[in-house]
Amino acid sequence: MDKVFKRNNVVINSTEKIITMDRFNLKNKVVLITGGSGFFGSQIIQALVEKKAKVINIDKKKGKEKKGKIFYYETNILNEKKLNQAYKIIIKKFKKIDVIINNAAIDYKPNKKNKLQDNFSTTTLDRWNHEISVGLTGAFLVTKIFSKYMIKKKKGIILNIASDLSVIAPDQRLYKHLNTHKPVTYSVIKHGIVGFTKFLASYFADRNIRVNSISPGGILHKQDKKFIKKIKQLIPLRRMAKKNEYKEIIQFLCSDASSYMTGQNIIIDGGRSTI
Repeated sequence: MDKVFKRNNVVINSTEKIITMDRFNLKNKVVLITGGSGFFGSQIIQALVEKKAKVINIDKKKGKEKKGKIFYYETNILNEKKLNQAYKIIIKKFKKIDVIINNAAIDYKPNKKNKLQDNFSTTTLDRWNHEISVGLTGAFLVTKIFSKYMIKKKKGIILNIASDLSVIAPDQRLYKHLNTHKPVTYSVIKHGIVGFTKFLASYFADRNIRVNSISPGGILHKQDKKFIKKIKQLIPLRRMAKKNEYKEIIQFLCSDASSYMTGQNIIIDGGRSTI
């Protein structure tokens, strides 16, 4: 029987036949995600579990745990004291944190049942502060606290979830028939997430911590028929994303497959932002 050994991240047997290792593999990696109980967050978790990661979901609402694979920690990501407590508990239980995914955000879905009658001119300061806090301040606090382990070990990955609206403005014509609009805060937050990503990538580079973001387009999911028809006309591929169509890019950015990538914002929007 041929002897098998490892060299430069590939498996080689004694006859020098190269067997490529799965660089997308996340087995035994501990991944912390915020807001993983939502529609897109649950898809992120599914992508991670598929590659055998252990996922810790920090959310304001507790979801169903999957033994040995998905764990929930219910807390407020804007409470620094509670986040520090969570950090100590998680490190004690899991011994490490390999990946941080900042996903939590407030995203009002414009539809006939959820109308936002106010516009930019009537957006209250309280609403602005609350939504900015969840989307940006939450990402700042989670990264500040949970990156401590990564800094100590000089290794880690941070993935920030932005949006196609991090590089383009929302087209308010999409919502006109619903008598509503996309809030100003959403674009501001997602633009900020991309800036936050670039800052962290530069700041953490000498600690061997890589930081990237993805800017996904909208996913087809029970939207208003007129909205779907309108938005398809803005997308060169003439469709919205399918559920789980972002799975592989998440696996790529959370694994060694992206070992030489940092500070990048990957736009996956069917070409919408190109025209």
